[in-house]
Amino acid sequence: MKILITGANGQLGRELTKRLQGTDFLPTDVAEMDITDQNATRKVIESYRPGVVIHGAAYTNVDGAEANPDLAYKINAVGTQNVAVACLNCGAKMVYISTDYVFDGTLGRAYNDFDQPNPQSVYGKSKYAGETLAKHILNRLFIVRTSWLYGDGNNFVRTMLKLGQERDEIKVVNDQHGCPTSTKDLAEVILKLIDTESYGTYHAANTGVTTWYDFARKIFELSGNTRVKVLPQTTEELNRPAPRPMYSPFENRMLRLAIGHTVRPWEEALKEYILEFRK
Repeated sequence: MKILITGANGQLGRELTKRLQGTDFLPTDVAEMDITDQNATRKVIESYRPGVVIHGAAYTNVDGAEANPDLAYKINAVGTQNVAVACLNCGAKMVYISTDYVFDGTLGRAYNDFDQPNPQSVYGKSKYAGETLAKHILNRLFIVRTSWLYGDGNNFVRTMLKLGQERDEIKVVNDQHGCPTSTKDLAEVILKLIDTESYGTYHAANTGVTTWYDFARKIFELSGNTRVKVLPQTTEELNRPAPRPMYSPFENRMLRLAIGHTVRPWEEALKEYILEFRK
């Protein structure tokens, strides 16, 4: 099965590219295909004629989206619409990567795949708009929501490891709860899904719940850094432009029910990541 990836230079795109070596796949990023250009998107996708398009390209600057809403919607909503139309025209399945930011974080328990989204930030609203547009266009669609992603690229884990070498103290938010997710585990979910006809919305995160503060502490524990002191702070103290979901862990219910797949605990995935990173 031929697979086309958008956002191939992102963390997930890099992991998928590694896993698909030796197969018939086409990695694309903005240089190869600008998803905001409908004609260019249609030309690239329809000329390659993939069986699946894994759509990971997105505007992910959460705070930047508040200042640039048109850009966020152009990429996350209109760009997704363009990809979906091209998939429809060539009969391809589509995987749309979405986010925990489609929820408001006030439910008080882990969100399952059937809970009603209520995004509060421009980023979350633009990603949910992408979900909605794709669903209106395609039947052969997997919406895969994930959270707190880390892999090959700039991410929270690498930032903490770097700061831990530079500082004696680091302040980290302690009132936002969620699920750190390894690109390895997310890529595994996606590659399992595309071999099925079980279309729909899926939550895909490593299991368990933590805060950014406890996540940072675990990073330093696993990396053997006992020198740096991690101090808690509140979201209000951090004073970022975009609202964050305060409690947005995922229950991966549909993965379990539809394809019998479970995702490992976040601590186990993090340990593997840090060991590989240090090598």
